[in-house]
Amino acid sequence: MAIQKQFVLRYREPGHVRFQIPVQFTDAGIAKALADQLSAVDGIYRVKVYRRQAKLSIRYQEAACDFTALARLLFDIVGGLERKAMSESQRAVSTQAGPGLKNKFRQLKISRWFGQKYGDAKETLLAARILTKTGFRQQGKFFNDPEKVFIDFFNDVLVLFLIRLHWDHITKEWIPRPFKYRYEWVAVFYMIFLLMRSRRPK
Repeated sequence: MAIQKQFVLRYREPGHVRFQIPVQFTDAGIAKALADQLSAVDGIYRVKVYRRQAKLSIRYQEAACDFTALARLLFDIVGGLERKAMSESQRAVSTQAGPGLKNKFRQLKISRWFGQKYGDAKETLLAARILTKTGFRQQGKFFNDPEKVFIDFFNDVLVLFLIRLHWDHITKEWIPRPFKYRYEWVAVFYMIFLLMRSRRPK
């Protein structure tokens, strides 16, 4: 049985699909290779392999890569990785008899979750510290018009959140093809204009 047939479509909506994947592709190296090769394709901006649940989630732009093209691409990539997946699976079975406590801990889902959340929290605290220093540097301005200072501060937080949310789109699609995503760039420039306009003194 071809390994591609073991990729079962479990969920589909415009721009998002999820597959149940065979156990061979839950290996760390194979899962990373699969995610890297899919992420390198124009139109695909987020790929996540859930190794413990044996699931693959792909988010993509329908205009750049429709579902049919995505299915063909996945078929080709999986076929290329099949031999490597089989060898990695056999090696994992042979060495499964006694992994160290440290490796077991690293493979725990909760440890990976804490590692990811720690990185996100660290970045958020750093951004908040910068915004706080910038927004509240002038004490006189705060006491004269505290409402405006708070509004400016939360506007900055919103802008940072939107940039982080759309960062994959910006770096992988909007910048390489600015004309195709011209309306998105118009929205960005208009948001910047509104932000600068709100900072002008009354």
